[in-house]
Amino acid sequence: MRVSRTQAAENRETVINVASRLFREHGFDGIGLKDLMKGAGLTQGAFYKQFASKEDLAAQASRRALESAFTRWSAAIAATPEDPLGAVLAFYLSVGHREKKMDGCPLVALASDAARQGSEVKASFEAGIKAHLEVLGRLIAETKDSEAKGKAMAVLSLMVGAMTLSRVVNDTDLAQAFLDAAAEQIREVVASPERGR
Repeated sequence: MRVSRTQAAENRETVINVASRLFREHGFDGIGLKDLMKGAGLTQGAFYKQFASKEDLAAQASRRALESAFTRWSAAIAATPEDPLGAVLAFYLSVGHREKKMDGCPLVALASDAARQGSEVKASFEAGIKAHLEVLGRLIAETKDSEAKGKAMAVLSLMVGAMTLSRVVNDTDLAQAFLDAAAEQIREVVASPERGR
């Protein structure tokens, strides 16, 4: 049976959305095309009508996952305009975020996998990282700090690293300690005055 262009476009979006979640849960190499397509309710044969390769899908899914993460940051900022950085930290460095691997930060779930992928996947991650750094830079710049870009890089690194470490340990107290320590260090980084040259 032939599929309409509208249905084909909807199927493509479904596959990208499902893949963005399943890749975060299993990694790029931890799930095959058959299971990805099954998760989207489609056959593996439909894949090749929609995507040039699994890497093409991985790049599209990575872009979607990073857009979703950016949307969550924006929602947290909008919900707490009096302390936007605090709002981002509160949701990002939380037990809830740690437990939601399929819907969590793709930088935590897939960065090490992305480092081993081709340039298209890396480009998706690079664009997402730059968008996150821009938001953090703006939030930090509101403190009238001329070193906002460097601090944004440090803050993002602390956030991603702490969440990654909190997910790989069994000890829930240690997992929480990573998140708490990161939040404390981030506040110190942001509050510290510009260093003299």
